[in-house]
Amino acid sequence: MHLSHIEAQLDYEVAAPAHMLLNIEAARSGMQSVVGEELVVEPPTPLRLFCDEGSGNRFVRFDAKPGPLKIAYKASVRRAHVVVPNDLAEMPVTEVPDEVLHYMMPTRYCESDLMSRCAQQLFGDLPPGIGRVQAIVDWIHDSITYEPGSSDSTTTAREVFVERAGVCRDLAHLGITFCRALNIPARLVVGYVWFDEPPQDFHAVFEAWLGGRWVLFDPTRMAPVDRLVRVGTGRDAKDVAFCTIFGDVRMTGKKLVVRELQDESLQPSMPPSPTGEVMGIEKPVPL
Repeated sequence: MHLSHIEAQLDYEVAAPAHMLLNIEAARSGMQSVVGEELVVEPPTPLRLFCDEGSGNRFVRFDAKPGPLKIAYKASVRRAHVVVPNDLAEMPVTEVPDEVLHYMMPTRYCESDLMSRCAQQLFGDLPPGIGRVQAIVDWIHDSITYEPGSSDSTTTAREVFVERAGVCRDLAHLGITFCRALNIPARLVVGYVWFDEPPQDFHAVFEAWLGGRWVLFDPTRMAPVDRLVRVGTGRDAKDVAFCTIFGDVRMTGKKLVVRELQDESLQPSMPPSPTGEVMGIEKPVPL
């Protein structure tokens, strides 16, 4: 079991009354458990909490009044180590479960229909299975430069392929796109993980559906993929934004700290996790 302690602070300046949608709370899935957490919004405001049944993503909604806004989230999360067999097979389309099928479709950031010929040229002759997905990950790591500032919120996988540069989200989108172009269901996963460089930020990886299960891959190789504390899961980045803003709001600061704790006795003192307006706990939803 891995134990991670997370501290996130988001600062905004609200110019006019606005509505905010947050997706920053650790998911309560079968492979990770939230030991304790705290969410504080200043100035205080009523929070509406809900959990998406399909993805397990936990959302917080609230109205923001004009002026400075501070959002602080702390959590301690246990995550089980997952052993991934090296012989997982790709599944025929006819055997893909109904609830997984939509992860094979092109989306705004993952134009798998437009990248189909490219994916076939690069990976079509490789033996199907987990080895082919790993080959995709290796190609992305070797061919696409991780370069902060090289992309923006509108950059798609096809543009990343052309420009040969991007950040973790972009590399994950390209992995998803190649997989879907080969009829392998794939989806984006975002969360918290400890790494040395660059400075702490939300991290994005992707999952592929292999052998009847979801398997994580990280083309950046910035951190062990099984250390990621999952927050959001979706078709692409538009499903898992850490903050969606409806109104005139400007971000003024963002700070994330992730610590890996070797011994549970070292766990920082955290409030318990009762359901409540500030704590924001929903029942676990398996992914």
